[in-house]
Amino acid sequence: MLDKVLIANRGEIALRILRACKELDIKTVAVHSKIDADLKHVKLADQAVCIGPNPSPQSYLNVPAIISAMEISGAQAVHPGYGFLAENADFAEQVENSGFVFIGPTAEVIRVMGDKVAAIRAMKAAGVPTVPGSDGPLSNDPEQLKTTALRIGYPVIIKAAAGGGGRGMRVVENEQALVNAVAITKTEATAAFGDGTVYMEKFLQNPRHVEVQVLSDGQGHAIHLGDRDCSLQRRHQKVLEEAPAPGIPEEARQAVFESCVNACIQINYRGAGTFEFLYEDGCFYFIEMNTRVQVEHPVSEMITGVDIVKEQLLIASGRPLSFKQEDIIFRGHSFECRINAEDPVTFMPQPGTIIAYHAPGGNGVRVDSHIYNGYRVPPNYDSLIGKIITYGRDRSSALSRMRNALDEMVIDGIKTNIDLHADLVRDEAFKKGGVNIHYLEKKLGL
Repeated sequence: MLDKVLIANRGEIALRILRACKELDIKTVAVHSKIDADLKHVKLADQAVCIGPNPSPQSYLNVPAIISAMEISGAQAVHPGYGFLAENADFAEQVENSGFVFIGPTAEVIRVMGDKVAAIRAMKAAGVPTVPGSDGPLSNDPEQLKTTALRIGYPVIIKAAAGGGGRGMRVVENEQALVNAVAITKTEATAAFGDGTVYMEKFLQNPRHVEVQVLSDGQGHAIHLGDRDCSLQRRHQKVLEEAPAPGIPEEARQAVFESCVNACIQINYRGAGTFEFLYEDGCFYFIEMNTRVQVEHPVSEMITGVDIVKEQLLIASGRPLSFKQEDIIFRGHSFECRINAEDPVTFMPQPGTIIAYHAPGGNGVRVDSHIYNGYRVPPNYDSLIGKIITYGRDRSSALSRMRNALDEMVIDGIKTNIDLHADLVRDEAFKKGGVNIHYLEKKLGL
């Protein structure tokens, strides 16, 4: 078992990791920027190390500072959480080369899955269903581009191989716009990601976003923890998630689960991961794999009883999976609402001091948050300040508990998106289940 873990993150996920470490009697080291010295997990950790000024590049993205903190603190391993360096293959490689354990996949796997073209190629080889596409990077030959698009069928979408978070994408409706769209996307990809490689896929008109949670020990064993529906999104950023995804035919569901588990074994995956799909007309289409713990992992924990972060720590300690697939029993339904410090109309971040905070409670209610009365939300980082998770024996009861929890929650002193969530969980179309990825933006008039 690992003896001491450095937590290379902040906010609610850092606190989540610390709690899992404490349950396993693993000592913790919290690294932080100057402005984050009063974060809850920093106060609770066995050791705390300031690694730099407030801007992320000088602190949470400062690889030499983090590795130095591991050396001086005696930490054996680093947990990157999500965001920041969590999917940075160079960081994972430097950690391992420095004699430490990276709690996640190998750098090689992160590189493959971080390159969309390579990831799609690997998934096809493993039997995971993919979107019809170019099967590789696009050339600059106009005729070849037109032939590829005709084979796929319009509309098509041009995507940056190194893209993510909704950036580096362009929809093309017809042949006249194709060549120019490819050129522009390549230029934007080079500027944004330092890599101008782009590829083409069929653009699905009204899909849902459904993802599969997996755990794999890198020793030939892998399991899935079911699926999640993350279709309520704004500008490709998830807002509200649930598990399991409603209205998925069981045959399609089991087929995609099996393909994801097989893919993990084939690529020798290690740790927690998520296969993300677009789902339309009974078919799954792979879009990417996130090689880290997800923001929305709690809904999968609620319906399976598996502590995903603890499993990450156990796997990183060299232990085989604690569970076999037949041990996983799916019960009930769960929702998660991401609470952000943002203007509910403009969605602009709203840093400031929280003057009153009251967390909701009751049966089947969980709150993952690092905030407290008097906490100052800094302007330097993501606006996520917490998550409300509810569980019920069925979708209706879990949703009812979420309505109650949102009504109970109080955060004064800053603006939040609580009212938006309160509206969404009362929305008639959402209550029926199965809305597509465009629904929220249409509802908001974006």
